[in-house]
Amino acid sequence: MSQESRNEYTMEITPQPAAPASLRQRSALRDHLIRNQSMKRVLITGGAGFLGSHLCERFLSEGYAVICMDNLITGSLDNIEHLFGREDFLFMNQDVTEFIHVPGRLDAILHFASPASPIDYLELPIQTLKVGSLGTHKALGLAKAKNARFLLASTSECYGDPLVHPQPESYWGNVNPVGPRGVYDEAKRFAEAMTMAYHRFHDVQTRIIRIFNTYGPRMRLNDGRALPAFMGQAMRGEPITVFGDGSQTRSFCYVDDLVEGIWRLLNSDEPEPTNIGNPAEMTILDFAKKVVELTGSASEIIFKDLPMDDPKVRQPDITKAKSILGWGPTVDLDTGLRRTLDYFRGKVADERDQPAAKAASAVPKG
Repeated sequence: MSQESRNEYTMEITPQPAAPASLRQRSALRDHLIRNQSMKRVLITGGAGFLGSHLCERFLSEGYAVICMDNLITGSLDNIEHLFGREDFLFMNQDVTEFIHVPGRLDAILHFASPASPIDYLELPIQTLKVGSLGTHKALGLAKAKNARFLLASTSECYGDPLVHPQPESYWGNVNPVGPRGVYDEAKRFAEAMTMAYHRFHDVQTRIIRIFNTYGPRMRLNDGRALPAFMGQAMRGEPITVFGDGSQTRSFCYVDDLVEGIWRLLNSDEPEPTNIGNPAEMTILDFAKKVVELTGSASEIIFKDLPMDDPKVRQPDITKAKSILGWGPTVDLDTGLRRTLDYFRGKVADERDQPAAKAASAVPKG
């Protein structure tokens, strides 16, 4: 889709002033409200990101009018451009830490705005802390004003490098607050505390999901997480980098399963944190080997030093989700990886085409 077409269906592509919202923003929001007066409306912050874009699709399929808010620091218009032009979808290019103006009804707010991969939050530490604190405060204030149900995207990183395994919601965690990963861990822990304060003091209907490792289409190849890193390296024929000796464990949940868990949690009556993730645990080394086998790559596996405070184990206890939501993962790892590989093959092909496209554009026309 051309930039001109994108501009037609988004309020602004360039960053906006903090407050008040521009006249163009107000006009677009007012028009969106008028068009969809009879529909439920949801605001999804971070809606152009990996998870947020899948949530936009889910809520549209459930009959909601969707307002997708993202400042595009780590999100991408590529994830949502197939939704542009729909009467029930509106994109707002805005930082959630600034004043949020949404006229009319809001039935739900899903707060998913945040850098979420190590490479992102280590490069954007201040922004990560601000979106977890100021951004959560702004989103909760809007939920209170609109009497909207609020769902916070929290994380298994709240458990830090856990001393309890697997991790139940009752575990308070083992987090280094001043380590490099602390900017993300503590931002989410603060966001949980703020969410519960609004629930207890203002009676806001809040939900908190602790998301464990999730994968699927629309992950960025360069976001630093294990799956896109391994797949990108394997498909390029590069060495696959495993940190430490690869004995650290993770539990990988396919994005469709996660979205289903989010939907069920939002529509439940459970205000306390709830784990959503796949409890099928495996070592990072075994995961790397599986990616090599799946891709048919000849890449060798190499080892580098383990980053500071990198969790040694990660496995969700989903007893609560099974009990109160009737939820459990349904997509097995092999099936999910094949679906994701098809997506990444296209991304790697685009990478290869870019130099050729740039070279062609540089050839003088005559």
